Amino acid sequence: MVGEAAFSFQWDDDILPDDCDPLVGYAKDKTILVSEEHQWFNMDDGEFMDLFCSVFGHENSVEKKAELFGHNEQKLDSDTWIQNDHFMPDLEEFKENLQPSVSELRKPVKEKPDSISLASWDLLNSYGKGFKMSRGENLKDLIEETPVGVQKLSTEEILRVAGEKFIQFSTNRIDGISMFIHPYVGSSLSGLSMDEARDVELVHLLLSAAENVHSGRFDVASKLISRCLWVASDSGSPVQRVAFYFAEALQQRIYREKVWITGEKMRNQPVKREACLALGTNNTFLAVHQELPFAQVTQLAAIQAIIENVKTSRKIHLIDLQVRSGIQWTALMQGLADCSIQYLKITAVTTTDVQEAKDTGKRLLSFAQSFNLPFIFKVLNLKDMKDFKEDLLDVEADETLVIYSYMMLRTMISTPDRLEILMRAVTRLRPALMVVTEVEANHNSSSFVDRFIEALFFYSVFFDCLEDCMEKNNKFRTILERTYFGEGIINIVSTESQERVTRNVKIDVWRAFLVRFGMEEIDLSESSRYQASLVLKRFSHGSSCTLEYNGKGLFVGWKGTPLHSLTAWKFK
Repeated sequence: MVGEAAFSFQWDDDILPDDCDPLVGYAKDKTILVSEEHQWFNMDDGEFMDLFCSVFGHENSVEKKAELFGHNEQKLDSDTWIQNDHFMPDLEEFKENLQPSVSELRKPVKEKPDSISLASWDLLNSYGKGFKMSRGENLKDLIEETPVGVQKLSTEEILRVAGEKFIQFSTNRIDGISMFIHPYVGSSLSGLSMDEARDVELVHLLLSAAENVHSGRFDVASKLISRCLWVASDSGSPVQRVAFYFAEALQQRIYREKVWITGEKMRNQPVKREACLALGTNNTFLAVHQELPFAQVTQLAAIQAIIENVKTSRKIHLIDLQVRSGIQWTALMQGLADCSIQYLKITAVTTTDVQEAKDTGKRLLSFAQSFNLPFIFKVLNLKDMKDFKEDLLDVEADETLVIYSYMMLRTMISTPDRLEILMRAVTRLRPALMVVTEVEANHNSSSFVDRFIEALFFYSVFFDCLEDCMEKNNKFRTILERTYFGEGIINIVSTESQERVTRNVKIDVWRAFLVRFGMEEIDLSESSRYQASLVLKRFSHGSSCTLEYNGKGLFVGWKGTPLHSLTAWKFK
């Protein structure tokens, strides 16, 4: 048995491993290069839009201006900011301690030419092949690989070009507005199509806005965000769509910080905790499951691993920690149909809609009957995961127990006491196998800038995927982007403390966590890997979905960027 001390695991942002915070060493240095305010910031909005139109060639600038500035006033409403926090025990004391640093942000900042550029470079350098080249070579070579007038760059590649361009401008002390008339603009983007050049400039503008939000220059940041929203669109290219949601999130962050500093009362709106974490049993989930490859790849590879570990058992008990549609278990039933088992029991854990879980059980029971497979379905309805206890699960002594966690552990990072309770119960149950699928991303850094850049690259890959895999007029794509991705982006960018519930960490962090409970990772078999590759052949854009073997686990990604991890675990 594992000793009690092994269960101690702190989720404080400041003590996570280095790979969970790519800028350890830089994050502590809050000094930002801030150039003096440029004359272009003194323009009124109409004058700037005329300049902006002349650079980008947009038509109907009058209508665009009216649309933007009429729209902007409505975007400052915000959610209620949950005050009590695991990381902030006393808000008033925290605010009092923060005030000196806020005052410092209002003072002129001494320039340190390399501080912002070095920090930005080190983080951006972690994304993609392009940034592994020297600073001078990368932008030139990446653009020259693209024929003039032909849009070849992926969404992530456009972000990488914009990221390096941002670094070069920061190094040369060129501020976010005057960059549009700087000679570098024409020379740096001459190899790109017009659409690509506009997208690069949009991301550059967004990064400049985020930098100014971080440094507390909210007036400058607000102007930059307004320019972003003039170009961005929730129905445009993938870059325009992702920039739209990130610009809105920056708006909300400015509003929240101003309210926090001035002590104004926040407009009360309920915080939506579920939408930004996981899709439930609904038509949007089913559409995503059918048209995007990621869920099917990880689920069928996981099912293959389960079958291999339980095929000689007579009684199989599967605990699904957050049941949704349950569609993946039809594949498990087919795989067990030829095995001589006494029964397959599934216990579905739910903290939301118990009726949905019961409906899932009815569908699965009907499917099992078509295979003459003995099947038992039970629902464990909990008000809170704090109530999870092993004696509620009706586990028989001679059952082979499997625990399946699909995107579930991540939902408890902001409330580590729940994660602790769950894992204590799992340890006492000692399942024969635990299969874990998680998001492969770091959205838990205590540094706003780090988190912003990590999230920007992560979500840009998803928007790129949706562009390829779902039609533009598909209503479920719109719901996914606005409701799930949009709320997730706002939660990561604009909130802090316990209200920030969208907190992903990478596989190395999960590995260190699970090992603390006496678990050891086991290899995913060749059959599991083969199942994953077979799934991709069913999708028209399956070749863009990439499989990468990381240690004993599997990464599933898009165009080379990992998005999900799959690992299997046993007790030592």
